[in-house]
Amino acid sequence: MKQRARGTSASVLACEVCGQLPHPQKIRLTLANVAVMLPIELVVHAAVVNTGLPYVQKVLVLTLTATALVIWVAEPSVRRALRDWLHAPALNHRRRLHATAALWRIRAVIDDGPGAQGKLARGAAGVKADILGLQRHPAREGVLTELIVAAPEHTTQTELLTAVGASGGREVSAWPTTALALADGPTKALSLAVRVAENPDELQLAVAEMLGAELVPDHSGANPAASAAIVLKIPSPLLGPLVFSRPQAPFTEAESSRAHRLAELAELAEFSRRRLVASVID
Repeated sequence: MKQRARGTSASVLACEVCGQLPHPQKIRLTLANVAVMLPIELVVHAAVVNTGLPYVQKVLVLTLTATALVIWVAEPSVRRALRDWLHAPALNHRRRLHATAALWRIRAVIDDGPGAQGKLARGAAGVKADILGLQRHPAREGVLTELIVAAPEHTTQTELLTAVGASGGREVSAWPTTALALADGPTKALSLAVRVAENPDELQLAVAEMLGAELVPDHSGANPAASAAIVLKIPSPLLGPLVFSRPQAPFTEAESSRAHRLAELAELAEFSRRRLVASVID
């Protein structure tokens, strides 16, 4: 879908294909209906009660008025009249997304002690970077902390590195990322594990997707000077050694462990499949 111009009207939320707005929250829709119906009901009741009409005619007038009012509300005039208020939560979320000019992934080794993580968060806040995601991995000299932060457009990589370094971070690295980095790692790994268990031939694609890396087709000619941190080799009896590269971000020990377990799962799944085929043939 094409990106719409920024705005404060609910019209920016309309689908470009059908023109419909997203369904508002039920409580807001109920309050809007009550806010419109109640004053009209009170006025009509007061006007009818004070007239000299017979009782049957009063009931008939009130019934017709209530019916017309219900039809008017169902017709969604209320949604058109109060749509900005009805869709205020979605509009606020849209404004927050537009205000987020850049997403960054930051890695730093910090002390494994109380207050270290809070100090790191305060350092990021010092450059107006909001922490959207956090993961911790064991490291030799502390804890490798990975942050996904949303920073203003004018924030530079140097400012982020300086802020995190001044907050107790060591071996700090930062690089731009996308919203895909906010996906929950363990959940994604489990989904890919199911995919590999169903079809072990999907191992290469599953590992590449899980790590956000590229498969090196001809790893025999790989550059030996390349840093081991950005190259991951996985033994696979089925497909031979698999080599993955991710120059923009070093692999963590947790990522390496997940990839190796995925390869073991593919091997077990293939072994079970072959044994099942052999038993059927016999």
